[in-house]
Amino acid sequence: MQILVISQYFWPENFRINDLVEEWMRRGHQVTVLTGMPNYPGGKLFDEYKENPRSFARYEGAEVLRVPILPRSSGSVRLILNYLSFVLSAAICGTWLLRKKNADVIFVFEPSPVTVGLPAVWFGKIKKAPVVFWALDLWPETLAAVGVVRSPRVLGWIGHMVRFIYNRCTLVLGQSRSFLDSIARYCDDKTKIRYFPSWAEEVFSLDKISPAPEVPERSSGFTVVFAGNIGDAQDMPALLDAVEQLKDNADIRWVIVGDGRKFSWLQSELVKRGLEKIVLLPGRFPLERMPSFYAHADAMLVTLKRDPVFSMTIPGKVQSYLMAGIPLLGMLDGEGAAIINDAKAGLTCKAGDSAGLARAVLELASMPPSERRKLGLNGIQYAQEQFGRAQSMDRLEGLLIESINICNAKS
Repeated sequence: MQILVISQYFWPENFRINDLVEEWMRRGHQVTVLTGMPNYPGGKLFDEYKENPRSFARYEGAEVLRVPILPRSSGSVRLILNYLSFVLSAAICGTWLLRKKNADVIFVFEPSPVTVGLPAVWFGKIKKAPVVFWALDLWPETLAAVGVVRSPRVLGWIGHMVRFIYNRCTLVLGQSRSFLDSIARYCDDKTKIRYFPSWAEEVFSLDKISPAPEVPERSSGFTVVFAGNIGDAQDMPALLDAVEQLKDNADIRWVIVGDGRKFSWLQSELVKRGLEKIVLLPGRFPLERMPSFYAHADAMLVTLKRDPVFSMTIPGKVQSYLMAGIPLLGMLDGEGAAIINDAKAGLTCKAGDSAGLARAVLELASMPPSERRKLGLNGIQYAQEQFGRAQSMDRLEGLLIESINICNAKS
């Protein structure tokens, strides 16, 4: 297949689309990626890209076409301009860059914003190719949940845009079962909706992995590791409240690996609360470095704010945490918490329940090592059964073929 990927984010930014493109190339498909210039999550253009942009023109054999984009920087206005700049740049510059390229199918990667679907729909029309849209975030619900947009009228306009996009896609994939009803509200043809969750990344096997030198090694104690985006959705205030409740327990250490829009706030808040010695912030690292940070962990932490839209979300890190074989701590509601509990892979508390998280940390830390190992093994088994990489890739390949067949049947 000739697969055209439309994604605002791509390598060297850390997203699952990188793994997906690599797998498609391994399976013999021809892949072209239309994306922006790397600036997520810090909001500044990556130094390594600025120094040598040509070195980022291919990824595992796939051609990577990049269009100009206004970096995210900080603030809601700048973020909106970042989103709009990709839409316009992809539609205008992308049309020229892709003028001689055919596509059997167009795949849209949408962790947010949903606006990435607009240029994809345009290319679907001019290339006469089916569009498969993978919704990893729900708009307009998420915008309301994080407070980026509060106006009901504006949210209504965004809802009309979402309907416009979904109705012009051949298939719309939801990352959790809870997403499907929300997608259906904006999709006139319900038969095009499919459930497709993220897979467990095999890169997180910890066999023969040396612990990250950026984190001091400890012969005893209990280390909680959070890895990923540090933003509004991850509810850093509630997390710090839990840390503060346990600050007198010298055995417990927290490592927060990543970057994002709340990173500067987190840095200053740690100093303000006097927590900088028990919470380590190593920064952002490429995906392949993550196992070395996991190797320090006695527990892996996932958090989401309390909001109906987030209760429908399965954070992608949950599958990776499960596959790592390390007990999970979850401060979140809904489907994400249900997976941890169903897998018997860790402990959870309600979203925003800092006291509950503190209790869960103490409970997990007090468990015998053999009991924690059992939780980790449960996680691996569940991840392999429910989110195995091979079967996920096979299924997605089947969905792409299905979309092509649907398109051919209509023509």
